[in-house]
Amino acid sequence: MGSLLSACGINVKKKKVEEERHLRANDREFNLSFKYANNAIKTSKYNVFTFLPLNLFEQFQRLANAYFVFLLILQLIPQISSLSWFTTVVPLLLVLSITLAKDLSDDITRHKNDNHVNNRKVEVLINGELKSEKWMNVQVGDIVKLENNEFVTADLLLLSSSEPLNLIYIETAELDGLVSNRFIKYSISILYISGEVRCEPPNNRLDKFTGTLTMRGETFALDNERILLRGCTLRNTEWCFGLVVFGGPDTKLMQNSGKSVFKRTSIDHLMNVLVMFIFGFLAFMCTILSIGNAIWEYQEGNSFITFLPRADGANASLSAFLTFWSYVIILNTVVPISLYVSVEILRLGNSYFIDWDRKMYHVKSDTPAQARTTTLNEELGQIKYIFSDKTGTLTQNIMTFNRCSINGKSYGKSSKKKVDFSWNPLADPKFCFHDHKLVEVVKSGSPEVQAFFRLLALCHTVMPEEKTEGELFYQAQSPDEGALVTAARNFGFVFRSRTPETISLVEMGVPTTYELLAVLDFNNVRKRMSVIVRSPEGKLTLFCKGADTIIYERLHPSSSKLMEVTTEHLNEYAGEGLRTLALAYKDLDEDEFEKWKERHHEASTSLEDREAKLDTIYEEIEKDLLLLGASAVEDKLQDGVPQTIEQLAKADIKIWVLTGDKQETAENIGYSCNMLREEMKEIFIVAANTAEEKSRLLGKKSQVVEDEKVDGEYGLVINGHSLVREIVLLIENRIYLTACMCQAVICCRVTPLQKAQVVELVKKHKKAVTLAIGDGANDVSMIKTAHIGVGISGQEGMQAVLSSDFSFAQFRYLQRLLLVHGRWSYLRMCKFLRYFFYKNFTFTFVHFWYGFFCGFSAQTVYDEWFITLYNLVYTALPVIGLSIFDQDVNDRWSFQYPQLYAPGQLNQYFSKMAFARILLHSCYSSLVLFFIPWAAMCDTVRDDGKDIADYQSFALLAQTCLLIAVSVQMGLDTYYWTAVNQFFLWGSLSVYFAVTFTMYSNGMYLIFTSSFPFIGTARNSLNQPNVWLTIFLTTILCILPVVAKRFLFIQLKPTINDKVRHKVRQAKAVPPPLPRKFPRRRISTRRSGYAFSHARGYGDLVTSGRFLRIPVKSRPALFPHTDTPVADSTPQTYRTIFEEAQSP
Repeated sequence: MGSLLSACGINVKKKKVEEERHLRANDREFNLSFKYANNAIKTSKYNVFTFLPLNLFEQFQRLANAYFVFLLILQLIPQISSLSWFTTVVPLLLVLSITLAKDLSDDITRHKNDNHVNNRKVEVLINGELKSEKWMNVQVGDIVKLENNEFVTADLLLLSSSEPLNLIYIETAELDGLVSNRFIKYSISILYISGEVRCEPPNNRLDKFTGTLTMRGETFALDNERILLRGCTLRNTEWCFGLVVFGGPDTKLMQNSGKSVFKRTSIDHLMNVLVMFIFGFLAFMCTILSIGNAIWEYQEGNSFITFLPRADGANASLSAFLTFWSYVIILNTVVPISLYVSVEILRLGNSYFIDWDRKMYHVKSDTPAQARTTTLNEELGQIKYIFSDKTGTLTQNIMTFNRCSINGKSYGKSSKKKVDFSWNPLADPKFCFHDHKLVEVVKSGSPEVQAFFRLLALCHTVMPEEKTEGELFYQAQSPDEGALVTAARNFGFVFRSRTPETISLVEMGVPTTYELLAVLDFNNVRKRMSVIVRSPEGKLTLFCKGADTIIYERLHPSSSKLMEVTTEHLNEYAGEGLRTLALAYKDLDEDEFEKWKERHHEASTSLEDREAKLDTIYEEIEKDLLLLGASAVEDKLQDGVPQTIEQLAKADIKIWVLTGDKQETAENIGYSCNMLREEMKEIFIVAANTAEEKSRLLGKKSQVVEDEKVDGEYGLVINGHSLVREIVLLIENRIYLTACMCQAVICCRVTPLQKAQVVELVKKHKKAVTLAIGDGANDVSMIKTAHIGVGISGQEGMQAVLSSDFSFAQFRYLQRLLLVHGRWSYLRMCKFLRYFFYKNFTFTFVHFWYGFFCGFSAQTVYDEWFITLYNLVYTALPVIGLSIFDQDVNDRWSFQYPQLYAPGQLNQYFSKMAFARILLHSCYSSLVLFFIPWAAMCDTVRDDGKDIADYQSFALLAQTCLLIAVSVQMGLDTYYWTAVNQFFLWGSLSVYFAVTFTMYSNGMYLIFTSSFPFIGTARNSLNQPNVWLTIFLTTILCILPVVAKRFLFIQLKPTINDKVRHKVRQAKAVPPPLPRKFPRRRISTRRSGYAFSHARGYGDLVTSGRFLRIPVKSRPALFPHTDTPVADSTPQTYRTIFEEAQSP
């Protein structure tokens, strides 16, 4: 039964929760007994059998659609229907058909994407032979072979690779959007074709994996370093073998994709509330009219029995009951089904404007903006909170070596001309530097400068790759390490190769090999990295680089003067937004090192407090350092990021950055992109591991910002440890209050799940619209959780784009998406709804007033054909033209005044109060449109003395007055006239008169006598001057209050739109595009820019021989692989950065 339901597209919930995964390599029979998911994925919603019933079921969950089906049933009952069935069937079928076609197209696209992925080929080891299999047929426990540049088929346990050091280079663009960053995995050194794996069940943790491999009686521990995740791409590796651990929906990529949620805009939710009110209001009007019918039948009905005999058993009560349902049919135009058709067309049109916008087209990657969802456009005009990923979204993840301070002298950017590195045959041709003095000093043999670059060439964990002689490629765990090693390479200290025991350089053209004795690796607590090497001359040296505050604490007193000068340079670099590192060294005595090595061995083999003991040992040797200088690396932001954030901040949009990077990196980017500014009154930095500590840290500070009226701007930086769910449950209200008071919030070291939880936290507590933007699979949950999801495309990682509602290539396009397209879409949608409700309430209220003059008989005041065509033809195109093309000001003025965005955040254009005003306005207009024509027609004769005071003439006059009045009202609401608007407006009026004269002609009456009873009414009435005078008076009286109100409000209480439009009228020309602003230099005391990867470094890997395929000379590993202290409950330090704004 479960398979049958699955075939029908219905997911069957598993009864048993998987607690542990147990599998055997190359044993399909054993693995299939556990019924693990295969490697096929399914993102489509329907299949051939379920599409029509499921889609119709979803559509009829919309209250209005079900309501119109109910109306159709009522219209089929002759006793209560005074309208033909086609007045409801035609628009209902149109709405259902349009939605069916749209959903079918979307699901066909999803099916194509699924089939494309599932039918990819991969080589699988079956019965000792490699056979080509489709991805969908790969099973858990299979051993697969991947080749260079192939996508990873499933979550694999790495077994073997073609690389000499048995390494795997992977690109994680599909996971986190990092194209330039290549992570290095190491594998088990033998290709195991048998063995058992026991590991954790499927989960969404990208950075953790625990399990064991049992082979020939031996058990090996498995961790995340040996797992290759689906969604990655194999790079610079000819081949590798892997054992499938998780397949298809169980892979971490799919586990992180999150549940697809049907997103509805805030206007949709408001519409649902208003529709419920309208239903109640409709029932109220029908009740009044049915009561009136009962009274009229009781008092006056007997007078008409002679020529209108009643049916048997009929009385006033039955007549009132039937009249109630008759008026439900007649007055149903208060909720016209054409509203939903028009809304879909409007949203589709505004989506095309986004797709067609050349100013959001990225030429370099040939990537246009794309509205992947057509139902959320107006929500873009109401965004209050933006949640952004950092790497690949705000930054390019490209690091460049820009400045340096060596022995008290600062180098870099002293000339616009690039330095010529042609003297160095191994230089990287892409490297740029702009200070010729540094090259001259290096060539002159300055010992300090050469020691500086020697340190950069030795102190790192970069892996070199040299496919051809002289062509070096560096595989760095973070791009900043790669930038520093590349800088040393170009200045003559070329890192050429490494083994676990040696590092080979080419120093100023001379090959030199250093013996690598120890790597004191980086972690988030130490914030520094050191290596101990022995030079060819036998000299022992410790080279250290790290955060300047950390290095300064460990300097020898003799470096105090140099430290003061270097500090000035660091302040200058930090003011330019560069990421800085301090560099130092220390010559070691042989005996001292041997003693330290013994103590280190004891600490590394300790079973208790190993990490603390190792840190103590590291501290012993990392002291009395001699300062060499400092480096400054620029983490290149994407073009226009600071300007975009500044514009969005002016629009009162709060930006939260959610990143997996470490705290210092996130802070630095926050300053670089103008999120965090020195002039902010205070910046809170919260780093805690327990609820008690967190409460203590926030307890005092949260009193500063008790409500939204805060004095000055605040920033908040919080780490992932402070965001775990248990802590959030205890203090979420306090942290939420603090965070929402801040102009900018940065959450660092957060997992993909925590990103979604942060978004959900704001959605839960704040009645505000949220937007999430990212570029990798780790952002998918966040993108799906937010009201609006935006994916950065143009990269090879497309997981975020596939899950997003809108996509484009650069973060800077976000300001155009929100401030232009979003604001216009919201303005247009609100105008559309205001005008649509106005014209339909006015149309319906005239029916209501007419009921008091027709004995509450449910007779229609208009011609039946006018009722049918009013919303579908006569008023459809003009309002669509208004809602697609209208704009209060153009895009240049929208950028010039971002404050124009604020009304959308406050729901000022359409709300319950605005709806109430529309109701009152419609009531007034309907009174004018009914009673003035009624009074004008009462006892009126034509010029020739013939009577025209009949029902048909009055109906024609009332509907003509109505149509012209609402058309003039629409003209008053139009800010931006185009040829299309003019054509739609005048064309619709022309069509009305053409259709009216045609339908009221003798010919139509003779052909269809019962359908066209208004014979000759148009030509008899519309040729009379008093009829046109009545039309003119009613139109003037309808629009007079609107014009008067707008005049008074513009003079006495102008809105931001009124003020800007006044400036537009006064301006002689369109404002020029906003100039590109260069980052302001700032004087800063914060320089901690240690920018290595937020994960523990690969020091253990590069100093260990266990990953070699060919046995090497073994030696005791100085630094055995251990868990990172960051993953433990090591307390983080808390500090508050308080910097007063510098006076100019």
